[in-house]
Amino acid sequence: MDRTKAARSAPGAGTSSTYLEAPRRNRGSSVRSTAPRRTGAVMSFTLHATTARRPGPGAHRPARGGLAAQLAALVVASLAAALVAWPPVPARAAIGARRVAGGLDRPVAFTFDPRGRIWYLEKDTGEVRILRPGAGDRRFFLVPGVNGEGERGTLGIALHPRYPDRPFIYVYATREVGGGLRNQILRLTDLGGRGGRMRVLFSAPASSSPYHNGGRILFGLDGMLYAVIGDAHDPANAQQLGDRRGKVLRMTPSGGVPPDNPLGDRLAYAFGIRNSFGLAFDPRTGALWETENGPECNDELNLILPGENYGWGPSETCAGEGPANTNRDGPSPELPVLWWEVPVAPTGIAFCDGCRLGARSEGALFFGAANTGDVRRVVLNAARDGAVGQRVVYSHPGPVLSVEVGPDGRIYFSDFGGIFVLVRS
Repeated sequence: MDRTKAARSAPGAGTSSTYLEAPRRNRGSSVRSTAPRRTGAVMSFTLHATTARRPGPGAHRPARGGLAAQLAALVVASLAAALVAWPPVPARAAIGARRVAGGLDRPVAFTFDPRGRIWYLEKDTGEVRILRPGAGDRRFFLVPGVNGEGERGTLGIALHPRYPDRPFIYVYATREVGGGLRNQILRLTDLGGRGGRMRVLFSAPASSSPYHNGGRILFGLDGMLYAVIGDAHDPANAQQLGDRRGKVLRMTPSGGVPPDNPLGDRLAYAFGIRNSFGLAFDPRTGALWETENGPECNDELNLILPGENYGWGPSETCAGEGPANTNRDGPSPELPVLWWEVPVAPTGIAFCDGCRLGARSEGALFFGAANTGDVRRVVLNAARDGAVGQRVVYSHPGPVLSVEVGPDGRIYFSDFGGIFVLVRS
């Protein structure tokens, strides 16, 4: 699905940034959605930073290896210091990308298994596919009833941390069920290379609007499954603890509520979330990080703390000073570590821990941007709870979607037609 960024109104909100369908092209092709505005050699996006709190004792450690860290959540951020603003430094030629597989059909989410195979989703068709780089791919399972309009579809995938001994594959999908639309987390069983025994672990109503579905899922080192759920195009949902939308969720591998969840007998791990396409754990600290798409302002990078409120709600506005103007609802709202006044549509996140991109990249956070078609590197401070700089390290000719760490430690990403790996030029 080739998409372009456009403005759209949300219930109870101002104008929000969403994706609209562009004319469908041949399978495997993609087009850059929105070119960044530039002033001279430097992009004119304004980026801001705050200093974040360290994760408390309730923070959970991530799954190792980076693969299960497919879409995880963040560790929270709060204001403690003066705000800093700087534009992203434009890309140098030191980092490039090599195509791993092309001719794919909208692989918006993927992960790796211990054998190095890539499991990916076709957003619109509901197909779960297995790819052996250099040897082709095949269908593993077809999720029934998938609705792929707008931001709906098959959106997130994770493998059980003990796969293949525990042969379970988890998929987040928007489905037509009983005459209505539901965002669901499904568990599939690998039956000798074919999927079966589909079980619904989680289900929440999807909006009549095809936007704000969230969909990223991944396992933490604690063995729990984390998921980010969009607000279903209604900001009020994000502040209602009895509603699972607009939340980061934490559940057992069978879909139950862990006894140590921070908000009582609820799946909610953090709330006040608008819409997210990126979730990952820092392998050095166990902190959970999230990218969040704002309305026509204030895209965010958040550090997710257990039980905290990230402030999105019905009183949001792009008027006034950011980021508090879109992070103002509910008790003691946490503010983002970084935010962008002009939307860049941040997507997947991955951390460099032996990614072979040079000394400057070691320990850094990488994320994709759909609007600008680039991969950005964020250097964290010594405490790894704030940011000290950002650079565009690679410019891609199309939107960057899922960003993952492979079993070789390298950073991989997808666009609407293929999967790529970042390499030193």
